[in-house]
Amino acid sequence: MVCARQLMLGWVRLCVLVVSADCRSFKCWGGDVCSDRPPVVLIPGDLGNQLEAKLDKPSVVHYICYKRTDEYFTLWLNLELLVPVAIDCWVDNMRLIYNRTTHGSEAPPGVDIRVPGFGKTFGLEYLDPSKHSVGMYFFTIVQALVDWGYTRDEDVRGAPYDWRKAPNENKEYFLQLQLMIEEMANKYGGPVVLIAHSMGNMYTLYFLNQQPQAWKDKYIKAFVSLGPPWAGVAKTLRVMASGDNNRIPVISSLKIRAQQRTAVSTPWLFPYAHTWPAELVLVSTATTNYTVRDYERFFRDIGFEDGWYMRQDTEALVSRLVAPGVPVHCLYGTGLLTARGYHYEAFPDAEPSKVMFDDGDGTVNVRSALQCKRWSDQQRQPVRLVELPGNEHVAMLLNVTTVTYIKSVLFSP
Repeated sequence: MVCARQLMLGWVRLCVLVVSADCRSFKCWGGDVCSDRPPVVLIPGDLGNQLEAKLDKPSVVHYICYKRTDEYFTLWLNLELLVPVAIDCWVDNMRLIYNRTTHGSEAPPGVDIRVPGFGKTFGLEYLDPSKHSVGMYFFTIVQALVDWGYTRDEDVRGAPYDWRKAPNENKEYFLQLQLMIEEMANKYGGPVVLIAHSMGNMYTLYFLNQQPQAWKDKYIKAFVSLGPPWAGVAKTLRVMASGDNNRIPVISSLKIRAQQRTAVSTPWLFPYAHTWPAELVLVSTATTNYTVRDYERFFRDIGFEDGWYMRQDTEALVSRLVAPGVPVHCLYGTGLLTARGYHYEAFPDAEPSKVMFDDGDGTVNVRSALQCKRWSDQQRQPVRLVELPGNEHVAMLLNVTTVTYIKSVLFSP
């Protein structure tokens, strides 16, 4: 919605409102475009945006693998690369190499990975560029925004990132995010609404905790949090131990485990002791129980000690759950069986023989999602919790309840 007229009075831009069925009351404080709705930034979760790669490798793991490419190609999500044999190439290109000295990770030699489309929505609307339904992610929400008058890549933008890494390795990303928020707020005449999903909420919290309160007061209207894993999720231990093929039968969990273990963001999302009971068994075998106090032993016993160093590097990033200092809308799914523990007969090189469940959205345990409640007493800005019964972790992005709630946030006074 563009105002009918704009008048300049010194350095203050005033908005002259034409009273009609199409025009609502709103505040305009100097933007190039005067709008009755706040600009929106979408922050995806783990696996939640496309990644591209370009190769010039000294060697390959299989003769069918490309050693060199002239152009960037889609690495995630590329369904053609996730079939038997080809997945060996994918794992080798997708993995990270962790350095215990620098406390950083990097791609294998000759692999250049980039995040396409920062500031655009295409890379997180569909994870698969061919737009197969299996890769649909933020499309429903973006399309709803467009139906309400928003324009893709203008007043609704995406903020994709390398989700294999934790915030401590994505410093440039946060600078880009800050500058984009400021530019959008200045252009559209008002503060921005952040909509994050899953691990994107942890990224958003980390980002907001780095900003002065005056900056947040000026540039952030609200933070809509969808399926937040504030205290970590139990599923991550299974990913590290035996791998997780996400119920895709053609993919071996053990095969994809080789890549999943190298993602620094996975141990970052291990359950946190501030919420998970110290005596609660997360993984058990015939001889050993592992709780939140036993991560060092867990990583040693699965033969991946780098994971312990990754956890130490990342645990403190948001472990205190410092209040974000902006209005928060915390939407979380309930009523679905959500893993809270695993028992292994053959540990760690086989699927768990038994899974113990509690309440959640199928991925994020309720005990984790509810931690945003603590902010009600820690900040002056409102914190609202919204339960979504029966809503699965990713499917909550597709349902009318979530979309309707987002609309109420965007068009509230």
